Amino acid sequence: MKKLIIPIFVFFTIMFSSVQAQTVFSVQYKSDAKIKVFVAQYKSDADLVVYKCSYKSDATGNDGLWFFTNYKSDAKFPIYFCDYKSDADIVIYFADYKSDAGWKNSSKKQLFY
Repeated sequence: MKKLIIPIFVFFTIMFSSVQAQTVFSVQYKSDAKIKVFVAQYKSDADLVVYKCSYKSDATGNDGLWFFTNYKSDAKFPIYFCDYKSDADIVIYFADYKSDAGWKNSSKKQLFY
């Protein structure tokens, strides 16, 4: 039985460590950001439709489920909200429903790895 428990533990450790939460922190200065973001007024203009999760555990994968942290050190992605679309690396739209989250332009997906 002990021989079976160790491989199962290792498997789940590897599996859950590879799932990266999309934790973000909004920085005040552009130079502090890893990614520059512009918020579109319309969903059709966005590269990524984002849903703001209430819990960190809900923000899994790379499908637009974001959890905003209170501290920069807790976030994987420090982001800066740009005033102009031309300054941004990616254009997002905030959705009201979790089911709406997802990529519209998958060529920008690599920004969140």
